[in-house]
Amino acid sequence: MLEFLEPDGIQPRGTLLVIPGRGEQEEVYKRFGSRIAADAYRVEVLSDPTADPDATRAEIARRLQALDAVHPLVLVGSDTGALFAAGLLANDELSAVAGLILAGLPVGSDAAPAATAAGSWDEELDARTTCPTHRGRISAALVTPGALYEPVPQDWPERANLGAIAVPVLAIHGQEDPISSLDAVRERYLPIPNLEFVSVAGARHDALNDQSHRSVAATVVLWLERLKLNGPELNAIATPELVGYGVA
Repeated sequence: MLEFLEPDGIQPRGTLLVIPGRGEQEEVYKRFGSRIAADAYRVEVLSDPTADPDATRAEIARRLQALDAVHPLVLVGSDTGALFAAGLLANDELSAVAGLILAGLPVGSDAAPAATAAGSWDEELDARTTCPTHRGRISAALVTPGALYEPVPQDWPERANLGAIAVPVLAIHGQEDPISSLDAVRERYLPIPNLEFVSVAGARHDALNDQSHRSVAATVVLWLERLKLNGPELNAIATPELVGYGVA
């Protein structure tokens, strides 16, 4: 587990448990975790559940039961980690969780591309991200080459019954995601009762870590603030009153 804490002298405002995608090491989310923690939300990155789902489930359970857990507790999943997280909440396994953030959710036939589609490592990098920094980081043995094209575990899409998720959901998806198309994932999200769906211009599959990672992190923090201060209703805190006004 990789942990990012709030700045010294600042009271923590909540806890995010991040579940990586296929073949990803915890360090893939170092930049995301550092940025969110700077706003006083603790971030703990767990293990890839496709390697050992029971171990990841146990990690989550231990953290939710810890006496020092700071609420609200929010689950964050990327790629197959998003499916895994959604499956846990859809089946009432995590009653202490107050919210869910899903990024790069694998959908339909796009969830398990043929292995022959993987191509070269450069092509896989292109599918993941256009961010030079992120490309450099994941090229340094932080992901398993080809894992992105492995089939998702067979029962995970069925377990991830999105219509059964009662907590607020923030969905983030790259507009240029070649692994899970924006149109397909938009339809997949429709049954969620309390949903905010954000598409990221120019982003590919690693929506939390692409070139617009600052805007994505800001979107996450604004959503977290609304959840912490206003609960599941997510009432607005800052509301634009005048946009583009001027003297005619």
